[in-house]
Amino acid sequence: MKYSRDIMVRRRRRKELENWKRAVIAGSTAFSVICFMKRRPTSGLIFGGVALATLASEYPEKLAEIRARLPEYTERGIALLDFASLIGERLAEVAERQRSAWYEALLNG
Repeated sequence: MKYSRDIMVRRRRRKELENWKRAVIAGSTAFSVICFMKRRPTSGLIFGGVALATLASEYPEKLAEIRARLPEYTERGIALLDFASLIGERLAEVAERQRSAWYEALLNG
């Protein structure tokens, strides 16, 4: 198989994640999920923070990019929650109308 020179250069520049860092990330992520499932949110946040800190130490440029785009992500999340809230309100209105119509039909029988 032939590889272009650019691909080979990129592969050399890319650092491989060390095995102990992989273990820390995988272990702390697993413990975080387990803690959240067992309803221990404080422990889950601590272990999740360890995983994120380890990733941030390995890829600081990616973390900086994410931090720069955080306001955009926040705006999108707020818009999504507003939309979900609107759908919930509409469903509640429809359910209320159907309930009152059923109740009226029952009484007028």
